[in-house]
Amino acid sequence: MTKELEALLKEKRIFDPSDDVVNNSNIKRWMNDRGINTYDELLERARDQNWFWGEMGRELEWFEPWNNVLEWNPPHAKWFIGGKFNIVHNALDRHMKTWRKNKVAYIWEGEPGDIRKITYYSLYREVNKFANALKSLGVKKGDKVSIYLPMIPELPIAMLACAKIGAIHSVVFSGFSARAFRQRVNDAGAKIAITVDGFYRRGKVIPLKESADEALKDAPSVEHLIVVRRAGNDIEMDEDRDIWWDELIEGQSVVCDTEIMDSEDMLFILYTSGTTGKPKGVVHVHGGYAVGTHATLKYVFDLKDDDRWWCAADIGWVTGHSYIVYAPLMLGATSIMYEGAPDYPKPDRIWDMVGRHGVTVFYTAPTMIRMFMKYGDKWPKRHDLSSLRLLGSVGEPINPEAWVWYYKKIGRERCPIMDTWWQTETGSFILTPLPITPLKPGSATKPFPSFEADVLNDDGEPITGRGGHLVIKTPWPAMLRTLYKDPERYVRQYWSTFPGVYLTGDVARKDEDGYFWLQGREDDVLNVAGHRIGSAEVESALVSHPKVAEAAVVGKPDPVRGEVIAALVILRSDVNPSPDLKDELRNHVGREIGPIAKPSMIGFVKDLPKTRSGKIMRRIIKAKIKGEPIGDISTLANPEAVAALDEMV
Repeated sequence: MTKELEALLKEKRIFDPSDDVVNNSNIKRWMNDRGINTYDELLERARDQNWFWGEMGRELEWFEPWNNVLEWNPPHAKWFIGGKFNIVHNALDRHMKTWRKNKVAYIWEGEPGDIRKITYYSLYREVNKFANALKSLGVKKGDKVSIYLPMIPELPIAMLACAKIGAIHSVVFSGFSARAFRQRVNDAGAKIAITVDGFYRRGKVIPLKESADEALKDAPSVEHLIVVRRAGNDIEMDEDRDIWWDELIEGQSVVCDTEIMDSEDMLFILYTSGTTGKPKGVVHVHGGYAVGTHATLKYVFDLKDDDRWWCAADIGWVTGHSYIVYAPLMLGATSIMYEGAPDYPKPDRIWDMVGRHGVTVFYTAPTMIRMFMKYGDKWPKRHDLSSLRLLGSVGEPINPEAWVWYYKKIGRERCPIMDTWWQTETGSFILTPLPITPLKPGSATKPFPSFEADVLNDDGEPITGRGGHLVIKTPWPAMLRTLYKDPERYVRQYWSTFPGVYLTGDVARKDEDGYFWLQGREDDVLNVAGHRIGSAEVESALVSHPKVAEAAVVGKPDPVRGEVIAALVILRSDVNPSPDLKDELRNHVGREIGPIAKPSMIGFVKDLPKTRSGKIMRRIIKAKIKGEPIGDISTLANPEAVAALDEMV
């Protein structure tokens, strides 16, 4: 639980969208058709969830219509009950009957500069061929497929092929280590794994197949590893297990029946870091997830048929699942995909691509925005960004200074910023502006229509003007249905603190206008460059080193990345601290979890502040690192450890 927080940010500026943006927006036209005149009237009318989501659901195609929009038995929801559906029918199949068949679905650019343009028809054929290839390996409805791929077109093709035949995909971020991949493969019980020989990052080839091989040494459920040719680097192939992607799809039919699924059938498992050290397998389903992501992308980012949409996330995270793969394809949009680093080979790579590809709607993380701020205005000034009409932010709270820089230097004071707050668990945007919303820099504004969010104190009472628990009081279509193989944890973690109310785990405040301001996580999950990492996983990696006895990890504020990882380490009694040992431990964490989890700061200490139950008081450690008051230490079993933190080496 958390005490109320002081509201230190006093942001008073308001930016109104232009009349042109408002009047031509998808949401304004939708409102006009239903006699709704204002933003507040829309939010009030949409409180009727059955009406609102029924309207949204009818924008997609169903094999059989639903009987009821919602069945809510807290904390379990079912949406579009009785409806027969498949998300891939809506993302691909139905476009084959329209002019979008020959429209470009993806403009993909590799880091070396190679470009592929993939039409909806071409994507449809490739998905069908790979779906048939999976079936030839015995994959059937309900089987799990683990996907360990970088940002190449085969990643969405693999996801769509799985969903088409009713298999369940589990995508693992390509920056994760072999150990992290193995853990997720084994938890899912994957029958098939998919990886790549190598891919490009900052001019180097990352040999991902080597990590996959290491992971699968102890993954008994995996029968085959499918390998995409990308970088052409030398790799070893296990002739009994490994199959080249191109050889597997050779000769496969370009026609494949789409499995008719129940609305509530599982679509994918996506693992997110947990504070116990064991990642949580978040479960999403076909029907509600499709309706929620389709509606939020259409009405928040206002996508039109002539737009070029660039969500600059990685598909390994939920942002990529929802808003690079599924929702844009359901909308028939043209999306940009990019393989490499955003500032390689120069700090203007992104702005060069925006100009060359005519990007109209751009969605990225505050981490990237702050990085470009550091590089300076001269880089975006070199490029024609006049095609942009809307901007977006995702992944963490955006500070007002970065918001204004983004608005002025990238949007040239023309483009409203859709600052979205949501989670792996929520599946779709929760707090977000619409193109008709007056904007406050740094605020995610108000809930998307039909959502009821609030800020509660420890007693469950709504509060305004001070920080408290951010909660969601209503079910929503794209919500997680459970945690894979751990339904008790689903109830305990999200629904038990305030019964019948979803606890997000974030701290926020609500101002006098009903706008929400995110203040960070309640738990110990770290947010490094937009990536959420469990502190327990990093601590476990450190302690697995033979010279380490104990470790505590916290987030340290960073002007570019938002947070970096700071680790306090207790060494074994026969080990002496040294700068070389710090480097050794950083590299060890990189091997165990992945480079993104390497601590930026390591301090060696004799003791760590703990409660009498043995829990490390990370709040105190974080305060020490930030140079802030440490607050109450009356619950500590060893208060002398606080003073000892000043002597870290």
